Amino acid sequence: MSSMDESQLSLFYGLSFLCVALAFAFAAYLYLWVKKQKTENAKIQEVSLLIKQGANTFMRREYKVLAKFAGVAAIVILILLPSPIWTGDFLDNIKMAVAYLCGTALSAIAGKIGILVATLSNARTAEAAQRGIKPAFLIGFRGGAVMGLLVVGCSLLGVAAVLMVTGDSSILLGFSFGASSLALFAKAGGGIFTKTADVSADLTGKVELGIPEDDPRNPAVIADNVGDNVGDVAGMGADLFDSNVAAMASSLVIAQSLSGTGFNNVSMVFCYAILGLFASIIGIATARVGKKGPTSALNSSTYVTTAIYLVLTAIATAVFPGFSWRIWGAAAVGLLVGVIIGITTDYFTDDSKPIVQKVAKASSSGPAFTVLSGISYGFISALPAMVGIAISALVAYKLCEPMGEGYAIFGISMAAVGMLSIVGMIISNDAYGPIVDNARGLAEMGGLGEETIRTADELDSAGNTVKAVTKGFSISAAGLTVISLLGAFMSEANDALAAAGRDPITGFDIMSPTVFFGVLVGAVVPAVFSAMLILGVDKNAQRMVAEIHRQFNSIKGLREGKPGVKPEYDKCIDIATSGSLRELIPAGLMTIIATVVVGFIGGPSAIGGFLLGNIVSGLLIALFMSNAGGLWDNCKKYIEAGAEGGKGSDSHKAAVIGDTVGDPFKDTAGPSINTQITVVSLVSSLLSSVFVNVLLLLAERSFPQSAGKRQNRKKHPRWVLFSCPRQVLSGNWLVWRKTGRNFFTCK
Repeated sequence: MSSMDESQLSLFYGLSFLCVALAFAFAAYLYLWVKKQKTENAKIQEVSLLIKQGANTFMRREYKVLAKFAGVAAIVILILLPSPIWTGDFLDNIKMAVAYLCGTALSAIAGKIGILVATLSNARTAEAAQRGIKPAFLIGFRGGAVMGLLVVGCSLLGVAAVLMVTGDSSILLGFSFGASSLALFAKAGGGIFTKTADVSADLTGKVELGIPEDDPRNPAVIADNVGDNVGDVAGMGADLFDSNVAAMASSLVIAQSLSGTGFNNVSMVFCYAILGLFASIIGIATARVGKKGPTSALNSSTYVTTAIYLVLTAIATAVFPGFSWRIWGAAAVGLLVGVIIGITTDYFTDDSKPIVQKVAKASSSGPAFTVLSGISYGFISALPAMVGIAISALVAYKLCEPMGEGYAIFGISMAAVGMLSIVGMIISNDAYGPIVDNARGLAEMGGLGEETIRTADELDSAGNTVKAVTKGFSISAAGLTVISLLGAFMSEANDALAAAGRDPITGFDIMSPTVFFGVLVGAVVPAVFSAMLILGVDKNAQRMVAEIHRQFNSIKGLREGKPGVKPEYDKCIDIATSGSLRELIPAGLMTIIATVVVGFIGGPSAIGGFLLGNIVSGLLIALFMSNAGGLWDNCKKYIEAGAEGGKGSDSHKAAVIGDTVGDPFKDTAGPSINTQITVVSLVSSLLSSVFVNVLLLLAERSFPQSAGKRQNRKKHPRWVLFSCPRQVLSGNWLVWRKTGRNFFTCK
C-alpha cells in the first residue's frame, strides 16, 4: 500500500473506535432511560425477579461449560494454527489463540448485557401497556436497541483492534471462529432451553387443562419467559454478532490480497461498516409507533436506516480516493435484497396477510391440516429468499468481475457486508420480540386486565412477525457471508499450495468424485444437526411435562388456583437448564468433527464440495424451519384474537399443536443452522494448510518417488486410496494401471 492508502486506513481505524464509542454511549443512555420507567405492581416485580434470576442462572452455567470448551480450543489453536508451533512462528500462534479468546469474550459480554436489559425492560413494558401501545412500544424497542448497539459496536471494535494490532487479516479468522463457536453453542443451548419450556407449557396448559398461556398456576411459565431471553436475546445476539464478524473477516481477508492494485479495499470495508452502525443509531433514535401499529413502526425504522446507509455510503464512495462504485453497487444490492427478503418473510408470517389466515382456516379441520399446510407454505416461503441470495451473489459477482482477478469474490463478500450493514437495527427489532412476549405474560400474571393484555398481544404479534423477518434476514446474510468465506478458504488453501509448489485451486468441479463426496456429506450435516437439536427439545420437554403433571397431582390446590398456593417454578427451570447444556455440546461438536474428517479424507477439493453442499442444504432447511415456525405461531395468535372460533375451540387446539411443532423449528434448529454453516466454513479456512499438508504427506507415503516411476504395491498397501500429489490436490481419484507383476503406475 502507498503512504496515502496507509494514512487513509489509519483514519478509518480512528473513525471505527469513535463510532463504537458513540454507539456505547447511546446504548448507556437508552439503558438509563429504560431503568427510569416506573414499575409499581408487586406481583409483576416478583415474577420479573424470578425471570431475571432464572436467566442469570442459566447464563452462568452455560458460560462455565463454554469457557471450558473455549479453553481447550484455544490450546489446540495455540499448538496447531496457523502452523504447528514447532515449525512456524510461535508468535502467530499466540496471536491466533488470543484473537479466538477475544471473539468468544466479546460475544459473551454482548449477550450478558442484552439479558440484563431485556429482563429490566419486560416489567416496565407490561405496566406501560396500561397507558397504551405507544409508551409500551417505546420501552420494549429501546430495551432491544441496547442489545443491537452493543453487538455491532463489539464486532466493529474487535475486528478493527485485531487487524490494527496484528496487520494480518488471517488472524481475523481466529477472532471470527471464537465468535462463531460461542454463537453456535449459545444459540443451540438457548434454543433448547426456551422451546423445552414453551412446548411443555403449551401442551399441559392450553391443550390439557384449557388454562391461559401465561397462567401462574402452570409450573413452566417462568421457565418459558426465561427461555425467551436466553434464546432470543442472548442467542440471537451471539448469532448476529458472529454473522457480522464473519462477513467483515472474510471481506478483509480477500481485500488484503487485493491491496496492491491501488484500490484501498480494506479502508472501504471499514468505512461501510462504520456508516452502517451510524445509520442504525439514527434509525433507532427516530423509531416511533404511529397509527398503523407496531409492525409498521418496526418495518419503517428498517427502511429509514436502509435509506440513510445507502446515501452515506454513496457520499463516501464519491469523496474518498480509491473507492469503487462497482463495490458500492455490490454492497447496495446485498442490502436491498436483504430488505426484500424481509418483506417476503413478512408476507408469509404476518397474521394480517392471507397465508397465516389460510392455515388458520385449515386448522378448523384438525391438527393434521395445520401441520400439512404450514409445512407446505414454509417450503414455498424459502423460494424468494433463495432466489434473492442467488441474484445478489450473481449481480455482485458480475459487477466486480471487470475490476480484475479476485474482485468477483470480493464483490460477493461486500454484498454480505451490505446486507449486514444495518444489523444494529435488525437486532433491535429482534430483541424487541422477547421483551414484549415477556411483558404479555407479566400483564396476565399481574392481573392488569383484559385491555392491557390485548395491547400486549398486539405488541407480541408484531414481535413474532419481526422475529421471523430478522431470522430470514440473518439466514440470508449468512448465505452470502459463507460464499465469501468459501473465497477466503480458497485464498488460504492456495497460499499453502503455493508454499508446497503446487498449482492453485481455481474452482470445484462437481463431476470430480472427491468434490461430489464432499457435497453429499456437507448437505446431510444441517439435517443431522437440526435433528439432534429437535430431539434435544423433545427429550427435555418430555421430562418437563412429567414434572408439571407431578406438581398438579401432588400440590394441593394448585390446579384450582387457591390463594397462596404456588408451583415449584425452579424445578422446571432446572430441567430446562440441565437438559439444554447436556444436549448442546454433541450437536456442535458433530459439525466440527465432520468438517475435519472430510478434510483429512479428501483434502481441499472435498472441503470445497462439503461447503457447497452445506450452504445450499443449510439455507433451505433454515429458511423453511424459521418461516414455518413463525407462520404457526402467528396462526395460533390469530385464532386467539377471535378468528375461527377463538380460544378453546377445536381450531385453537389444532393451532397450538402446530405451534408446538413450529417452536423448535423457528427458535432452536432454524436460526442455529446459519451459525453452523459459518462455523464449518471458518474451521475449513483455519485448517486449510493442515488439510493440504496431510494430503501431501499421504501422497508422498503412497508414492514417495516422482510421478510415473514404478512402485512395489506391497510396500504401501495402506495408501492405495490416494493418487499422485498432483492428482490428489486437483481432486481426482486414483488411476492405477498394472504394468507387471505386483507393479503399478500412476497415470
